[in-house]
Amino acid sequence: MAILVRTACWAPRPLLPVLQTWDLDPRRWVRALRRSPVKVFPSGQVVDRKPGQGKQPRKAAAEASPHAQPLKQPSPAPQSQTPSTWEQSGLRYDKALPGDKRLSSVMTIVKSRPFREKQGKILLEGRRLIADALKAGAVPKVFFFSRVEYLKELPVDKLKGVSLIKVKFEDIKEWSDLVTPQGIMGIFAKPDHVKMTFPETQLRHSLPLLLICDNLRDPGNLGTILRSAAGAGCSKVLLLKGCVDAWEPKVLRAGMGAHFQVPIINNLDWETVPNYLPNDTRVYVADNCGLYAQAQISSKAIDHGWVCDRQLSKFHKYEEEEEEDLETGASEGWLPELEVQSYDLDWTEAPAAVVIGGETHGVSLESLQLAESTGGKRLLIPVVPGVDSLNSAMAASILLFEGRRQLRLRVEHLSRDRRDR
Repeated sequence: MAILVRTACWAPRPLLPVLQTWDLDPRRWVRALRRSPVKVFPSGQVVDRKPGQGKQPRKAAAEASPHAQPLKQPSPAPQSQTPSTWEQSGLRYDKALPGDKRLSSVMTIVKSRPFREKQGKILLEGRRLIADALKAGAVPKVFFFSRVEYLKELPVDKLKGVSLIKVKFEDIKEWSDLVTPQGIMGIFAKPDHVKMTFPETQLRHSLPLLLICDNLRDPGNLGTILRSAAGAGCSKVLLLKGCVDAWEPKVLRAGMGAHFQVPIINNLDWETVPNYLPNDTRVYVADNCGLYAQAQISSKAIDHGWVCDRQLSKFHKYEEEEEEDLETGASEGWLPELEVQSYDLDWTEAPAAVVIGGETHGVSLESLQLAESTGGKRLLIPVVPGVDSLNSAMAASILLFEGRRQLRLRVEHLSRDRRDR
């Protein structure tokens, strides 16, 4: 009976669970509403958003929108060239350790003329001179430098295959010929004027005017003359045997880059000079001294002392040799008689070559013979009484720029005649 009573009192439970009183706490529901949604990645990984990220700025929301156009990223600023960039370009440099003798061994021999002529290598010092050489097509072999920044100023493509050795500045200063060393030295192959690339402006302003250097022994004078030749627009410079080497460091320093602006042909014999002269070239000798020059100029010039007698002994020696040759039947010592004319008179009607002699030995007999065979003359630069002669570099500059002035006037006259026609 008791069992029947219990069965009769049983009632079915509801399908939905009955909420307990603790589930109706409003604070928990408020917290549930404030909870940030979670982000589900395609892989199934769930990441809760951090507090404070519920709101996105407008710019961020626009970027997150699938319809928003991507913003252009600013291009990164170009970075300065670093050794890592050099490594990508295949460039490496070696750092000289204490006791490294490579710099001293090279400097000991490269400054001697026999080594330059035998090995065909020269020394260039300074960033500007090295840059001019590279621009002209000179081939570098070794660079010694104290700071990597000095190499960064040079074109990278010109440095491939070159030995780059970083040394202390004190070592460069010890071997430098400059008062203020620039921290970089370069060993180059001796340039060939045929293979070099001279500046386009220099070639465009080149004139039918050549310079022949005879017995120039002073490095400073030769460097200055080369600089004047480049400035005047000479088409070529010929150096005879007996001149100082054009690639000597002192000549390079005085030339200020003129070696890479005008073709220079070095160490020539007089027999080969005509091969380098254009057709119909007339050779003029810059020589105020000499027995025959004194005899041919006007008496007015003699009265004003425009002729020096410093080299009369040399020409007297030529006369004595001539008399001896006449007695023996030989005639190699004859002295050509060249007409003397003032330097400011017209002498550029044909391609002209000017011979400049050294201050100690003057011009050679071969130069006078060449001038006579081409119909040339002596060019006289008058000086006041008491002045022995002009410096070779000064005389060369006066004559070259006078020749440039005459050629310019000639071109202007031709242009004017064409317009009148």
